[in-house]
Amino acid sequence: MGFKCGIVGLPNVGKSTLFNALTETQAAQAANYPFCTIEPNEGVVAVPDDRLDRIATIAESAKVIATQLTFVDIAGLVKGASKGEGLGNQFLGNIREVDAIVHVLRCFEDDDIQHVSNHVDPLADAEVVETELLLADLESLEKRVPNLQKRATGQDKEAKIAASVLGKALDLLREGKPARLTEPGDDEEARHLAQAQLLTSKPVLYVCNVEEESAANGNDYSAKVFEKAKAEGAEAVVVSAAIESELVGMEPDEKQMFLEEMGLNETGLARVIRAGYDLLNLQTFFTAGPNEARAWTVERDAKAPQAAGKIHTDFERGFIRAETIAFDDYIALSGESGAREAGKLRQEGKDYVVQDGDVMLFKFNV
Repeated sequence: MGFKCGIVGLPNVGKSTLFNALTETQAAQAANYPFCTIEPNEGVVAVPDDRLDRIATIAESAKVIATQLTFVDIAGLVKGASKGEGLGNQFLGNIREVDAIVHVLRCFEDDDIQHVSNHVDPLADAEVVETELLLADLESLEKRVPNLQKRATGQDKEAKIAASVLGKALDLLREGKPARLTEPGDDEEARHLAQAQLLTSKPVLYVCNVEEESAANGNDYSAKVFEKAKAEGAEAVVVSAAIESELVGMEPDEKQMFLEEMGLNETGLARVIRAGYDLLNLQTFFTAGPNEARAWTVERDAKAPQAAGKIHTDFERGFIRAETIAFDDYIALSGESGAREAGKLRQEGKDYVVQDGDVMLFKFNV
């Protein structure tokens, strides 16, 4: 669907191991030395959602197609990246292309795996990456904002808007705060802020990579990361990349048994995928019929024609209406026929705001 989460972190924190498990491939070479990931690797993963299977069962669908996210494994970063150290320039360029940042932090001790700083401190690791992103943004805006301000003294309306909102972002960066805390004054300022593609404006999810024994409840290291995330209004999840690697290739029954033995209800990867989905402010609507049941990704607050356009541009261009059933009604009334008889199938127009879980059928004419 075009939504990308970039997996970042210092070398040897478990990024590539996590990526391999996410995509159930060995596309990224997991090795015990810095920069083993030289080119960004992309993997498309299904977003876990048991609602889809329930809908498919009722609709007796021949195929079931989940909605998806793309994860990008980006080369490890070291201090000085904003000045081109290590693979800094490449790192910054790659991360600029993603929609959200999944920041993997090492929260485990292991003498056999080298740490780039020779000691485990996830908060210090987070600060290294955040500082480099902030410095890169700071350097960018300190060049751009003065030029915009000069143009804004004339009749350049767009320059005035950009100078205003990017000036706010620059003030925050100078205080050591990320650009995502910038508060645009209106939609036009929000548009210019988005177009600036500032690295620190991207939403962040912290992934605490812990040892197997701590996969269920975390450890002292991950507890500190959760405190940090809470203070920032960010999100954090606990994952054991080692466990996730073991799960790859297991049959469903075997996987479930293994998870239970580890005291887990679900895989850590399921939590990462869902959190990444939420991080991008996305929601799911469904289509269902005898041929297939399918989950679709749409931004929250999207209207019915935009949702229709996710299926085909003609659906949006010729949108007439959307026959809509709330998920709970679809399940309780055993599908479309039952919902129609109970008056729970609604005819929604172009101003309808799609709700998470809606089961929809679009009427259009081109």
